[in-house]
Amino acid sequence: MFAQANVQRGAAAFIVLVGCATSLSGQALDRNATPTPGRTPVFHVPTPTRVKLTNGAELVVVEKHDLPLIAFSISWIGGSKNFDPLDKVGLSSITGQMMREGTTTRTADQLSDAQQLLGTFISGSISDESGSLAFFALKDKFGASLDLLADVLEHPTFPGDALERIRGQTLVRLTQAKASPNFTAGLVFARVLFGDTHPYGQYSPTEATINAITRADLVALHQKYFRPGGAIITVAGDIDAAAARVEVERALAGWAPGGSPPAFDYPALPARKPTTIYLVDKKEAAQSVVHIGLPGPPRSTPDYYAMEVMNNILGVLFQSRLNHNIREEKGYSYGVGSAFTYGRGPGEFDATGGIVTAKTDSALIEFMKELKGVQGGKPFTQDEITQGKLSLIQSLPDRFSSVRAMSGSFSSLYTDGVSDTFYRDFAANINAVTAADLVRVARKYIDLDHLDIVIVGDRATIERPLTKTGIAPVVI
Repeated sequence: MFAQANVQRGAAAFIVLVGCATSLSGQALDRNATPTPGRTPVFHVPTPTRVKLTNGAELVVVEKHDLPLIAFSISWIGGSKNFDPLDKVGLSSITGQMMREGTTTRTADQLSDAQQLLGTFISGSISDESGSLAFFALKDKFGASLDLLADVLEHPTFPGDALERIRGQTLVRLTQAKASPNFTAGLVFARVLFGDTHPYGQYSPTEATINAITRADLVALHQKYFRPGGAIITVAGDIDAAAARVEVERALAGWAPGGSPPAFDYPALPARKPTTIYLVDKKEAAQSVVHIGLPGPPRSTPDYYAMEVMNNILGVLFQSRLNHNIREEKGYSYGVGSAFTYGRGPGEFDATGGIVTAKTDSALIEFMKELKGVQGGKPFTQDEITQGKLSLIQSLPDRFSSVRAMSGSFSSLYTDGVSDTFYRDFAANINAVTAADLVRVARKYIDLDHLDIVIVGDRATIERPLTKTGIAPVVI
């Protein structure tokens, strides 16, 4: 009886759908004609409130009252590239992890229990050029959660046993990473691009730098780094600006003023060399990991928008030129792509992917063909330009789809050194990019005569074919 009723309902639904598909207004639909799209919706970027707090930190509040949720974060300008000595790379990362390992009033277990009772989690990290402490909570748990974060921020104890545990875990991960061709390729690529003595050349800590870190180093970095003078506090969610300021001033009343962002005075990059293939042997590897690139401009470059559209077409979209050629047409890879990464200092261009070993040389030829193509050898079509722009513009609402996303989006403006009007003007700036701009930035930032090509793979199989391509000399 039940099954029969379901079948009948399904049949009825099917009949209705067929009727709708064949006739909506008494006329048959023409399935050969593309439907006319509706009006493109206009996205309105939320307007934040920004004030300076008593301790010198900046407070940004973004109101969103549809759900009783609040996301909170404190972000700092500067990170491991600014604060880690070359003989103690990994110090900032471990300091960020250790912030939640106990305070003068709570053990690590007590901190964990308190977070569970509040239904929140305090995250802490220091990355390459920024750091943060953050949580996400229900509105009625916001004040108590903020008090807990203040304790973590102001009174961490960095217990020795926790340091040794995290040190051990880090060393295990490093040992495991050595077996990964992707890790090896990233390590070599960073060193080749930026040199051994540049902070950007330090792709990863080593056993020596991790073992050199002491508890005193953690304490000193905490005192130097986690200061309000270099911080922005972002509150996003179901709270108004005035109430947010009162709560933050109350909870962080003990956070003494002081501190300032680092100067980002990085050393000069090594002189560029002619295009070279750096081959790292990974015996009997089933695939080769390829990185092709060179240092790029900082995030502050006025060419940012043109670079993003150009690279979207080259190597970001699934139907990008690189992926369509090397994956879809040739079948040499499960996926390849390219990216510009930006920092306060030099950035980086990287075209990369895993290539089946026997086709390493053929794939490299196709990589180079597509890099030449975006420099004018293969003109950009209007369809490519439209798709390259639309995918960027239509991704903007996702940056504000939740209170956590909103908090992160506005925090990143500060840590990246970007104008407050970035999101408001984003679509207009992307749409202003021309086909000539795309070719210009490709020629400017992808120097085909000075590329670093790092390939990790089975030398016995791929060295001779790579040499025969004539693209560049091979260095082991």
